[in-house]
Amino acid sequence: MPEPAFEVGTAASVRAFHVMPGMPGPEGTLHSHDYRIDVIVRRATLADGMVCDLDVLDGALARVVDTVAGEDLDTIRPEGFDAVTVEVFAKWVHDVLREAVGGAGGEHLTVRVWESDVAYGAYAADL
Repeated sequence: MPEPAFEVGTAASVRAFHVMPGMPGPEGTLHSHDYRIDVIVRRATLADGMVCDLDVLDGALARVVDTVAGEDLDTIRPEGFDAVTVEVFAKWVHDVLREAVGGAGGEHLTVRVWESDVAYGAYAADL
């Protein structure tokens, strides 16, 4: 069970493309998803009444969205992965946000990437 903590979060939507190599269509061909990216920042205690500055969080997430909007996610595929699944996408977003969120006071970051109303992949780690 996680330790008690305060949380803040934000979300954004973006359409991007990906392919699952070796799978039959439609997953095995380039196709789009309307992804929703949820970002949750945790901190054990508040600093100046906040977990982290939401303007910083929103700005960093907007840069993520600008990077992948309308793009093939293979362009952001981390080394060592064969495809950009929702789990890999969540890890990439976490890596991009890590510095901004940590610099704004966050201690733990969770990223959830939804590819439908009910299905998501996530990555979470201390900063």
